[in-house]
This record gives sequence, structure tokens and C-alpha cells, in this order.
Amino acid sequence: MAVHIRLTRKGRKKQPFYRIIVADSQAPRDGKFLDIVGTYDPMQNPAAISIDNEKLETWMKKGAKPTETVESLIKKCVPGVVVAA
Repeated sequence: MAVHIRLTRKGRKKQPFYRIIVADSQAPRDGKFLDIVGTYDPMQNPAAISIDNEKLETWMKKGAKPTETVESLIKKCVPGVVVAA
């Protein structure tokens, strides 16, 4: 089971709000997930990003790989975390 850290969309039409989740790579975008690691709200100015560092490190140590978008959010929000390719 390949595990990825990715975004799932919430919110209303034209007002997106995203959760940063840990999910099986085969699960649908808004389907089942294992854990919520943080949130991303692009509608605020500047965009609001909140990430639980402990959960993020735990899942990355277990082998979860972030998507490109989540990787860029991690770099913006958590400068000390190194994302291995």
C-alpha cells in the first residue's frame, strides 16, 4: 500500500478549502483517508497554511510521500523539514 500526503477539497463552489491528508494512493481525491495533517485556505490573503509538524514527521518516517503541491506548501510553512525525493 503506497501512502501519499495530498490535498482533499472542501468548501463551497468558488470558495475552495483544502485539508492536507494522508491517504492510500489508490483512494479517490475526496475519499477515504488515514489522517489529517493540516489545512490550506487559498482564499485568505495571504493564503493560510497550518500543518501539524509531529504528524507530518511521523508519516514521512513511515514512508508517506507528498505530492508536488503539498511539498511546496511544506517548504513554505515548515522550513526545517527536508522532503526526500
